[in-house]
Amino acid sequence: MDTVTVEQNGINAVPLAERRGRPADLFWPWAGSNLSLFGVAFGIYVVGLGLGVVPAILTGAIGYLLSFGLVGLVAVAGARSGVPTMTLGRAPFGYQGNKLPAVLSYVSNVGWEIVLVTLSAQGGAAILGRFAPGIPHTTATAVCFALATLVTIAIGVYGHALIMVVQRYLTYAFVVLTVVYLVLMAPKLGTALKTTAGPGGWVGGIIFAMTLLGLGWVNCGADYSRYLPVEARPSRVALWTTLGGAVPPMVLLVFGVLLAGGDPGLADAAGADPVGALAGALPTWFLLPYLLTAIGGFLAGAIMDIYSSGLSMLALGVPIKRHYAVLVDGALMLLGGYYLLFVSSSFLGTFQAFLAIIGVVMAAWVAIFLVDMWRLRAGGHGYDERLLRPGAPAVNWAGLVSLVAASIVGIGLITSTDQNIAKVVGFLMSDELKAGTFGAANIGVVVAMLLAGLLYEAFTMRRR
Repeated sequence: MDTVTVEQNGINAVPLAERRGRPADLFWPWAGSNLSLFGVAFGIYVVGLGLGVVPAILTGAIGYLLSFGLVGLVAVAGARSGVPTMTLGRAPFGYQGNKLPAVLSYVSNVGWEIVLVTLSAQGGAAILGRFAPGIPHTTATAVCFALATLVTIAIGVYGHALIMVVQRYLTYAFVVLTVVYLVLMAPKLGTALKTTAGPGGWVGGIIFAMTLLGLGWVNCGADYSRYLPVEARPSRVALWTTLGGAVPPMVLLVFGVLLAGGDPGLADAAGADPVGALAGALPTWFLLPYLLTAIGGFLAGAIMDIYSSGLSMLALGVPIKRHYAVLVDGALMLLGGYYLLFVSSSFLGTFQAFLAIIGVVMAAWVAIFLVDMWRLRAGGHGYDERLLRPGAPAVNWAGLVSLVAASIVGIGLITSTDQNIAKVVGFLMSDELKAGTFGAANIGVVVAMLLAGLLYEAFTMRRR
């Protein structure tokens, strides 16, 4: 496919003549989208749960591998069918029933787009302030925000082929610049962290790491594997997706944990402005490369999100071409970014609340999707094309009831530091449980996943 031609495929099955490449090619888009320096801040956030160096690294690594392993399994469905993720969701939820998870997927993708372009604007403004102190902070933020939004929308409009090329070269650049950054910051590393959390903190670290990374991508897994040949080995599709998404940010997580151990005050600063705080100790000569690394990493993730959110909009049945859907998403990204940059007073509180709720719903969704794929679409049955088009069964109640029930239970078993969100979550826990290790673990994410999978398995046993 020509990288300078706007992609014409939407949610249709990609024609066999256009399907090419190797499973190893999947490493690059997932590595590029998760190799931003925000990964260093993720390590600091995990430490903030009361975990010391070793517990924070272990729980973070486990959470990353588990969650992106789910993305890898979803990617197998894309290679099998040539169809994007949320359109495949019509099989377990029905043609009309799928609109509920498609809306939630859309909200998740657009939410991440907003977070990532917001971070790129914050970081750019902070670093420009070091270069040109006379520029008003609001002006610098607005300029960086406008540029980040424009680049994200433009690449998203061109689509899959350009994204795969851009992500590969961005990954090359990020690796070099990130290594330089890590070397420069190495003197600030330390291990002076004590574990104050109980067992619930360990569990909470794993779950929080899952929501930070893979659970935000499960609804996109098939979007990038669908251009692979039908004969691509499922094990390799899953492996390269998992390695690309989990390993690069794992290195940054370790560095973030050690950085928090060397400078405990950095955690508080990073909560308000991760990029600006992490740039504070850098020499001036490296600020421009750091700016490019930070903003480029965020944009790599935002590009993946805006592409997938456009596909989610089409899966809703909106009569619009894919590249026009990207433009609609870009407008929403502008509005949300404006709120976070110029209205909201607590980025971290809002971000964590978003992660917790979306994490519960996406965990329930992916369990149902994978049970359906492996138990009902295996053995050569695949995805019946008739399930994915108008005229298919309107609602698969087994999938829809499982999703809603598991999500309600899961949301009832999570907590939030955002005072407004805290009023609507955790309703299945007493105040004592909320304040203890059980509440800190946000166990509702795992409960939602297990419950959704078990319910869907039970409801569909007679269909096999």
